[in-house]
Amino acid sequence: MILDWFTTAPRRILALMCLACIGLLAFGLYLQHVVGLEPCPMCIVQRYALVLVAVFTGLACARGSKGWITSWSVLALLASGFGAFTAARQSWLQWYPPEFAMCGRDFYGMIENYSISRAIPMIFRGSGDCAAVDWTFLGGSIANWSFVCFVGFALLLLVLLARSRRYVAD
Repeated sequence: MILDWFTTAPRRILALMCLACIGLLAFGLYLQHVVGLEPCPMCIVQRYALVLVAVFTGLACARGSKGWITSWSVLALLASGFGAFTAARQSWLQWYPPEFAMCGRDFYGMIENYSISRAIPMIFRGSGDCAAVDWTFLGGSIANWSFVCFVGFALLLLVLLARSRRYVAD
């Protein structure tokens, strides 16, 4: 019954995913501006991935044609995969922190002062900021929960794309 929604109402599912991304972004801004947690470079990259998932799913649900939905859903799936990779890398850094935890440059300092080919490895190398666990919920850090959300979005998009052969406009 639930799998029928992926065939009969894909635009609604994509719209709900877009709203979920916006809600997660709002929660991240709440943690930053109200609670006072400063995002590390990997957190910022995850936010950009979440913005891309929101934009791509929003565009996918804008029109009812199968090609339009499929194209934007594939891009959203790629952005979800990238976000999951970044969150997994940060979770790994939190579980196995570097021996010498030093605070590196902030995200924008890396982008402004180095070429993109040097800045990207610096971001994924992590720093003491990326290995710190400042907030937890049910035993999981922000990076852990971010990974769960990105994987959930990717699974939903995979089911949507797999069932798109039986697409019916809603």
